[in-house]
Amino acid sequence: MSKKEISKNQVFKNKKVFHDYIILDTYEAGIVLEGSEVKAVRDGRVNLKDSHVRIIKNEIFVLNMHITHLSTAHSTYRPDERRDRKLLLNRKEIEKLFTKVTKDGITLVPIKMYFNSKNILKMQIATAQGKKLHDKREDLKKRTMKRETEQALKNYK
Repeated sequence: MSKKEISKNQVFKNKKVFHDYIILDTYEAGIVLEGSEVKAVRDGRVNLKDSHVRIIKNEIFVLNMHITHLSTAHSTYRPDERRDRKLLLNRKEIEKLFTKVTKDGITLVPIKMYFNSKNILKMQIATAQGKKLHDKREDLKKRTMKRETEQALKNYK
């Protein structure tokens, strides 16, 4: 039997963010996980689709991120799949984000989660502004036009 190949460069993206928000600034943060959760992430059992980031008592958390537990994990030791997970940032960065969120009405969203070169799990978060419905429609039009022109050029050759 051959083992399932696991790629070293696994990146879990939140594609919905780019549809719903205008990205302003990005930050890289560490994430606090338990052992079985790290194994599940390596196995690719992560869903960032409905997750969001909040600042609670000068600590930053990612909420509603789903990490499915492995079947090999012990039944008594299975952390909640949608529990709040703490992010690791510098105090100055957290204060800067807090002022942006409270004063400017900006949202914090997770963009992607990945293993860096030292094999440590990182999450890229961003400050974002919500898009209006007409902005979303405009982006869809641009994307379809770009796709159609690329298809036409490909068929022309």
